Amino acid sequence: MRVVSGIKPTGNLHLGNYLGAVKQWVAMQDDIQQQGGETLYFIADLHGLTEWIDPAELGANTIEMAATVIAAGIDPERSILFNQTRVPQHSELAWLLNNVARVGWLNRMTQFKDKAGKNREGASVGLYDYPVLMAADVLLYNATHVPVGDDQKQHLELARDIAAKFNLDYKVDLFTQPEPMVSAAAPRIMSLRDAATKMSKSNPSEQARVNLVDDDETIAGKFRKAKSDADALPDTVAGLADRPEAKNLVTIYAALADSTPDRVIADYAGQGFGTFKPALADLAVATLGPIRDRMLRLLDDRAEVSRLLDRGAEKARDLAAPTLLAAQRAMGLQI
Repeated sequence: MRVVSGIKPTGNLHLGNYLGAVKQWVAMQDDIQQQGGETLYFIADLHGLTEWIDPAELGANTIEMAATVIAAGIDPERSILFNQTRVPQHSELAWLLNNVARVGWLNRMTQFKDKAGKNREGASVGLYDYPVLMAADVLLYNATHVPVGDDQKQHLELARDIAAKFNLDYKVDLFTQPEPMVSAAAPRIMSLRDAATKMSKSNPSEQARVNLVDDDETIAGKFRKAKSDADALPDTVAGLADRPEAKNLVTIYAALADSTPDRVIADYAGQGFGTFKPALADLAVATLGPIRDRMLRLLDDRAEVSRLLDRGAEKARDLAAPTLLAAQRAMGLQI
C-alpha cells in the first residue's frame, strides 16, 4: 500500500488547513505504516504557479508549509517529504500524460470552471491543465491510494482514466489505478464569523480564522468571540441541523479532541456557549500551541528545513525514475 498526497503552499495556514489536511496526513502516516505501507507527502509548489504569486512568497510558503507539517507530526524519517520542484520527473511525466489525456476530459473538470469564473479566456493554461499534473503526481509513484476530499474526487477519476488509456494505448501494464481514500475524520471547517463560508485566509477579518501562528491569547480570544447563538446545545447532533455556527464549533471541538460530534454533544448537552466556548478555547490552545512552538523553532533554521526537503526529494527521485523511464520507453522516447 502506497499513499501519495500533496498540499499547495498557500502560506498563513489556519485551523481549517490543519484539521482538514495536515492532521489527516499524520493519522495516515501512523495507520498505513502499521500495515506495512508507505506514505509520500509533497508540497505542491508547481501547482502554486497556476495563479500569479510573488516568487519570494512562493519560496517562503514552501518552507513554512514543510515546517508546519513536520511540527504537526510528519516524520521525515518515516514518510517521504519533499516539494515537487526537486523531483523533475513530476513535470516530465505530466508532459507525456498531456498527450494521453483528452481535451473533452479536461473540459468536464468543474474546479477549473469555478476558479476561472467568467474570465476563462484570461486564465493560465496551467490552471486548465493542472489535473494532468495531479495525475502525474500520483501515477509517478504507482500510488495505490490517494486521500481526496469531495472537491478532488473528479481529479482522481481523471488520473484513473489516464492510467487506463496509457496502459491500453501502449500495451503495457505500467500505471496502477489509484483508489480514493476518503477520511470520515476530515472535517469541513467554517468561518468563525459566518458558518456559511469556509475558513479561509482570504477573508478580510482576522476574527474569521485561527492562524497556526497565533499566540495562545489570540487563539482563545477568537474562540470566545466566535459567532454562536443564544440557545443551549441540544441533546443530539440532529438538533444542530439548522444552527450552522453551533454545528461548526462542535465540529471543531470534536476534531481537536479526536472525538465525535455525538460525544461532544453528550458531554455538553443543555449547556450554553458561555460554558462551551471557553472550553473550546482551552482545548484549541492546548492542541495548537505546541504545534506553533515547534513550527517557529523549525523556521529559525530554514536551511535545515530545506535540507530535509532535499533529502526527501532524493528518495522520491529514486522511486520516480524507473516509472518515468518505463513510460518513455513505452512511448518510443528511449531507444
